[in-house]
Amino acid sequence: MQEKTLFNRWLVVAGACLMQAILGAVYTWSLFNSALIEKFGWDRGDVVFTFSVTMVSFTIAVLVAGRVQDKLKPRNVAIVGGIVAGMGVFLAGQSVSIMGMYLTYGFITGFAMGAVYVVPVATCAKWFPDRRGFVTGLNLAFVGVGGMALKPVIVWLINNVGVSESFMYLGVAYGVLIVIGAFFMVQPPAGYVPPGYTPPKEGVAQTGKVTQSAKQYTPSEMMRTPQFYSLTLIYFFGAAAGLMVIAIAANIGMDLVGLSLAQAGNAVVTISLFNALGRFGWGAISDRIGRMQSLALMSAGFVVVMLFMSLVPMNYATYLIATCIVGFCFGGYLSTTPSVVTDWYGTKNVGNNYGIVFLSYGVAAMFAPRFSVQLGYTAAFMVAAVLCAVGAVLAFTTKPPRQPVSVEKRVHASS
Repeated sequence: MQEKTLFNRWLVVAGACLMQAILGAVYTWSLFNSALIEKFGWDRGDVVFTFSVTMVSFTIAVLVAGRVQDKLKPRNVAIVGGIVAGMGVFLAGQSVSIMGMYLTYGFITGFAMGAVYVVPVATCAKWFPDRRGFVTGLNLAFVGVGGMALKPVIVWLINNVGVSESFMYLGVAYGVLIVIGAFFMVQPPAGYVPPGYTPPKEGVAQTGKVTQSAKQYTPSEMMRTPQFYSLTLIYFFGAAAGLMVIAIAANIGMDLVGLSLAQAGNAVVTISLFNALGRFGWGAISDRIGRMQSLALMSAGFVVVMLFMSLVPMNYATYLIATCIVGFCFGGYLSTTPSVVTDWYGTKNVGNNYGIVFLSYGVAAMFAPRFSVQLGYTAAFMVAAVLCAVGAVLAFTTKPPRQPVSVEKRVHASS
């Protein structure tokens, strides 16, 4: 029975990796910018804003799906989300106005992919309390792998069938592959404990460098802890720094470095590759040195690379190196933060709790890309460096919550 259970939980990881690879498509948006501008004559800022709409919709869906996935069954949420995501991308191919693109690719696809995203994150966390950082990092690494693998496919489609037709082909493929992965999203049996793993007792337990709470915080209890606000700010600062580069990576290469579109487009590959390495690598690293220590190092990495991009003249090689660092640190935030939420606030409400923290990502996605275009790359990168420095300090100084702060306990204490 244990062997069957062990096999099943790794099968869940396989399905999660497939789903996350397709979700990585959202980070390839900069490949469509020039083609859409050339075909329709749309303003570049308006086209770039499609990415912001997508990510804000994605974020809202993470919160909503976190609240309903256990009631509707995670697998059902993922299947429906996969179908709708594919439809949204397909309909984007029919759009002839920027508002139509916002509605189809931005809102419909973004919301559906966000609903899908929370399912493998929460499901893997429940199956792997013993290797949470590693497995979360592994399945989220495939977001980067997917973006890297899809880049040549998307470029080939745009060049050979046209940008609108590309959306239609991709929509069908995305929907089918997400649904296949969704069929593996099953929940562990009640009381499941991996062989050889001892769950933490009531209170807070220390496992190596990772602190885990046996308390199962509700969202309201989580939001009454000061650590929630520190973690949310750290996440926001890191997401803003990463997204302001990712959304317009090709444009930055052309404008700041003087690269051709073909050369600058390779930044999508480097960001995707190191995004994948960051999600996997930081997940394993955080299991060893601690979650907050890892977040502090990521924040420090962003400080260095943002200062470099704003102060040092770059060539092709140094620009690609800079995008590697951006991708590596950005991927780390997205794999480590869910593990922090699970470690600190328990597994019972992890989908809902992480969805609330993830709202900061949506706020960053709304403002950071347009901010970098309107303020100018150099000034925007300087601001990001300062914010990430604050994030590093918060990560070094924030300690895990000791216990949930419930209304009942407060009433009892006051009496």
